[in-house]
Order: sequence, then C-alpha cells, then structure tokens
Amino acid sequence: MTLWLTALLVWVAAGARVGRVLVKPATTARVAIVVAVAAVALASTVAIPDIAVAVDNLLPGGLHSGWLSTGIVDSAWILFTTATSVVASAAWPVVSRRNLRQVAMIVYGIGALAIALTLAWSFTFGWIVVALGAVFIVTTGLRNLDWTTLGRGIAIYTAGTALVAVLAFANAGRAFQGAEPTPPGQPTWGWQAWEIASLLISLGAVSIVIELWWRARILLRRIRPLHKLMVGRFPEVVAPEQNATSAQLKASDHVAQVMDALYLLSGSGIVIPAAGEPPNSVPERAAVVAEWARNPLGDLFVDARWIAPPPGVSPRGWVLALAKRYEVAVATAGAPQNAAASS
Repeated sequence: MTLWLTALLVWVAAGARVGRVLVKPATTARVAIVVAVAAVALASTVAIPDIAVAVDNLLPGGLHSGWLSTGIVDSAWILFTTATSVVASAAWPVVSRRNLRQVAMIVYGIGALAIALTLAWSFTFGWIVVALGAVFIVTTGLRNLDWTTLGRGIAIYTAGTALVAVLAFANAGRAFQGAEPTPPGQPTWGWQAWEIASLLISLGAVSIVIELWWRARILLRRIRPLHKLMVGRFPEVVAPEQNATSAQLKASDHVAQVMDALYLLSGSGIVIPAAGEPPNSVPERAAVVAEWARNPLGDLFVDARWIAPPPGVSPRGWVLALAKRYEVAVATAGAPQNAAASS
C-alpha cells in the first residue's frame, strides 16, 4: 500500500512542476526538473510489484521475470540523474545561461547512451551510472546550500539524491556478489529506502512552491485588517481584472492595493514640508504611517516620502510592517475607550 501511495505523491509533485512550467517561462532548468521528477514517478510506479509483473507480461509470450520492469526502473533513475545533472550544471561557474542549452543536449545525449547500454548490456552498468551521477548532483547541491527558500529545497532534494547514490552503489555491489534477483510479485531490495529517497526528491522539487504558497497565505492573513481599511476608503484601487485565484498572485494584488490606497490618502504624491523627513528606523516610520492611516484627521500627517518603502525594504515587507503597527495602533486606541466604558 505504501508503494502505491509513494508513487501517487511523486506523480502529484511532477504535476505541480508541470504547472509551474506552464505559468512561468519554460527554461532549460525548469524543464529538466519536470523530467527528473517524472522519471522518479515512473521508477516508483514500475517498482510496485503488481505493476512490475504486468509490465513483464506485456508481450503475448511474456518476458524473463523482472527483465523489462527492472530495466525500466534502472533507466528511469538514469533519466533522473541525467535531468538533474542539467540543473546542477547551471550552478557551476563554467556554464553560462547562454550555453546551458548546449550543455543540456550533451548531458541528455550521454544519458540516452547510458540507458541504451543498460537495456542492451547490463543493469549493473546502469546502477553505476546512477551512482556516479548522483554523486555529482550531491556535490553540486552541497556547494549551493544556504538558508533561503531555494536553499532549503536544494537541501531536501540533495538528501534524497544522496540516498539514491547509496542505494545504487548497493545494487551494483549486490550484482557483483551474485545476489539472487527479486522474485516476481515481491518488492525490490531496499524498497523502503527507495520510497524515502523518492519522497525526499519530490518534496525538494515542490518545496519552493509550497513555501511560497504558505508565506503568501500568512501575508494575506496578517495584512487583512489594513487591506480592508484602505480598500474600504478607496475601492477604486481594486481593478476589475484583479481576480487572482492563487495565493501568491492574490497577495501581490493586496500589497499593491494597500500601497495605491496609501498613495491616494497622502495626496497622490504631494510633498508636505511640515511632515519632515521620515526616520531611518523602519519600525518607527511604520508606527507613524500606521497611526496616520488609522486616523488621517489626527495630529500626525505624512506625505509621499513616508509612504514609499524604506531603502532595502520590499513593498511586501513594508506593507507587512505597516499591518503589524496598524494592529498595535488599533489596540492602543481601543484601550482607553474600554477603560472609560468599564468605569
């Protein structure tokens, strides 16, 4: 049952990567990731005992037990290392964006030759190719680790690939030792480890999408009160065509709407000398703007200089800082009223 579930999850990850290619430019690296995850999904599917038996009996007379299914699994993992090597090649200084396509064609050609030799000559050769390719991928991944959204995805993907390298070396070693092949209808040797490797690779491939979606949902929740206030005052900032369904696009729209509404509230770019220069401190500046946004007729007033994001702060980060300070301003303004009502 877990083998079926693993294959399903990996196919879902492959579909997610296909969707990302459809909404973004289909670069060589993005297409290679799709190919890599799809290859893992194929390997996970054919490794299921029931599927393997069905594959081995595709011809009317049948095939030697395990021949075709094992060859497909081996070839799929070669395709995985080939496609991922294309992505890894882009991270090396000697490869530029201009010649990445040529490098990719060479790498894919080597992978196709390795698959042909594996099917025609020796599965052991295929596992050696998988192991060597995985070592190259792991080496490149370790060189590019950092604590960013992309870096965390690379770390998970590299961990799964490292496990693939160990398992491929183990399969080659078992072949050299003359180990008995897996009986028909039985899971392959080390199937639990192969499941873990497949899941880690698929999770690493989609972790960027998942994390960006999660962060967009958090941003939408945190800026909701400020967005509701500003859009209520200036409904014209919401364009009719702004009907994004994805969380990321919706978050971008809401940030832009808040910034546009603040701009209109400040006088559409008017500079007021009496407002003074905004402070360098982002929290202090955000507190003033948030209180002014809550009560534009109060003692505080700002101009376009205060509305613009501070140096080094993105519009998203600036709106998020304003939203935090706005909540504090609302709570502070409501505290005296509650105290007076209770007395």
